[in-house]
Amino acid sequence: MSQTDLEIVVDDPTAPEDDSPSVVSSGTIEIIVCLLLLTLAVTLGYDNWRTGASWDATGPEPGYFPFYLSIILGGGSLYGLIVALVAHRKAAETFVTRAQARRVMAVFVPTLLFCLVMQFLGLYVASFLLIAGFMRLVGKIALWKSLLTAFVFTAIMFVTFDIAFDVIMPKGPLEAAFGR
Repeated sequence: MSQTDLEIVVDDPTAPEDDSPSVVSSGTIEIIVCLLLLTLAVTLGYDNWRTGASWDATGPEPGYFPFYLSIILGGGSLYGLIVALVAHRKAAETFVTRAQARRVMAVFVPTLLFCLVMQFLGLYVASFLLIAGFMRLVGKIALWKSLLTAFVFTAIMFVTFDIAFDVIMPKGPLEAAFGR
């Protein structure tokens, strides 16, 4: 047996169950995405038409190229919508199961909270909380390792961005207390 014939299989004890019920079908998601893209195309098309989507004596007006790009986006969205509606009548294929959605939300919700917390506590404190929280709650890593890793990473980020490159980053009350 050659090395290329070997297959390593590792079981993931936290993998979602195979028998988890479906939350939404692929066809429904395709229809929703096509409708959102069509809405975006109409909005962009209208705004660029309002700005000026024709050719004048000096050349194209500001909305000329974006207007036609929005028409292409709208056409592609309509095509995708028609295909999705025709295909939606066939057997529904699962897009995401409840167990899979739970795993996605375990990443999405903390990331969304990170974005919100960063507005009030600054990038560094929010990063510390996100890293420590992920390591502890999702990774099930020891508290001291989670806190140490989050602190070291946040300190490296601070030194790199704030001190070495003098990049303006969102700051909160902790940085203000240290005079930064």
